[in-house]
Amino acid sequence: MTRRIALSVLALVVALLVLAVVPLGISMTQRENDSFREETAAKARTIASAAEEHLSDNRPDTDAREQIEAATDAGDCAQVYDAHGALFLTTPCKAGPVPAGAVDAVLRTGQPQTAQDDSRMAMVVPVGDSVPASGVLVFSRSTDDLNDQLLAIWGWLGLCGLGALAASMLVATRLARWVGRPLVSLDDAAARLGEGDLAARAEVTQGPPEVRRLAATFNSMAARTENLIHGHRAVIADVSHQLRTPLTALRLRLDLLAADAAANPEGEDDTAQELAGAQEEIARLSRMVDGLLAVARAENAVPHQTSIRVDRVVADRIAAWQPVADERETRLLPRGGEGVTVSLGAGDLEQILDNLIANALDAVPAGGSVELVTARDVERGEVRLSVVDHGPGMDEAARERAFRRFDSGRESGTGLGLAIVHRLVTANGGRAELARTPGGGLTVHLLLPAVPPETRAPRRDRRPPRSGPSRSSPSRSAPPHQKPSNPDPNG
Repeated sequence: MTRRIALSVLALVVALLVLAVVPLGISMTQRENDSFREETAAKARTIASAAEEHLSDNRPDTDAREQIEAATDAGDCAQVYDAHGALFLTTPCKAGPVPAGAVDAVLRTGQPQTAQDDSRMAMVVPVGDSVPASGVLVFSRSTDDLNDQLLAIWGWLGLCGLGALAASMLVATRLARWVGRPLVSLDDAAARLGEGDLAARAEVTQGPPEVRRLAATFNSMAARTENLIHGHRAVIADVSHQLRTPLTALRLRLDLLAADAAANPEGEDDTAQELAGAQEEIARLSRMVDGLLAVARAENAVPHQTSIRVDRVVADRIAAWQPVADERETRLLPRGGEGVTVSLGAGDLEQILDNLIANALDAVPAGGSVELVTARDVERGEVRLSVVDHGPGMDEAARERAFRRFDSGRESGTGLGLAIVHRLVTANGGRAELARTPGGGLTVHLLLPAVPPETRAPRRDRRPPRSGPSRSSPSRSAPPHQKPSNPDPNG
């Protein structure tokens, strides 16, 4: 924008200079030409008057010769012809340029003629006022002085124009910066706010009043947005935290009642079934509370991106979830991705994969498989990481609303797992998409920003695979010793 403003102002100034300087230069050039022509005509008339005294009045030609000598000293050229066209006075140089027959024409008509070339101006004037004339004077002057004068005029006009252009360039640049800098600052603040930096604010002390008012309005909007989001997150975090303690106590009491019911074989079967159902609901409620806490943490974090090796993280998470997969007789299969590096926040890819693997293991029946396929899209500069299962899948309507919170499509699900995945992926500049697996099932495509090979930094350390699923996963699958009764593909 700064460049466009400066170029626009410069174009306007150039147009004004052209409209002002060029006509002025043409006018001054015409005036100098007219002045030179009049001066030449005056000198020619002076010599013609002195020659008339000799040719018409038969006086001595002393004055005419003195005028010819003065013309010679001045560098001018002159030839005086009598009424018969005979030359009787001349300077050492020959007057020119003179058209052929000009002398005879002026003798007959008494009308003067003028001729000019690049170096001289010539005039053919009659001697006396009679027709035919008493004689003819051919007088010429060099135009070098005139050309030098015109060159000086155009030179000064050009220098003045360049000076004005330089001054206008300076003013235009300062004006453009004065207008553009606060807008750049406002754009940067808006970008940082869009990336999750709720403390981003624009400067309101520079620029035109309209821009300052715009920056102040943006800051007010950003402050209100920050307060609303912080309040929203605080409510979710506080409610989730406060619910964990009574839920834990309630779950312990139900566990004790279940143990007593199991120790008393004479107990009623209905009571045992009700306790089992209550335990399942408490477990589901606990997962929902953990998910709310994870959502609050995910929304409150601004990722500081680093280079992450996808194949290493995939191998790490497969090793962590392998005991759960073995219990459910499900295979976890990595495909491709050797040496592929993405730019993500530390720990984000692990949490994303924990949610997706947990959902896939809950959805896939025994004997099935879950594939983690990695491919690099060089043209778009992205890495496609796909988690493919062959479970019941989702219909199109369910896929469209799957990233919404608390919309799992099943009574047993919390609807937070995919919402957290979507939040973490988009916060890192990527995209998350859901598609139907050929043959049935759900495929989650993660389009993550790739790191160019030349910018990758070698990693000297590698964390050993963890022995269990990530604690930060808000929708963890049931532990290996407990198999869920209701799989949730969008937990």
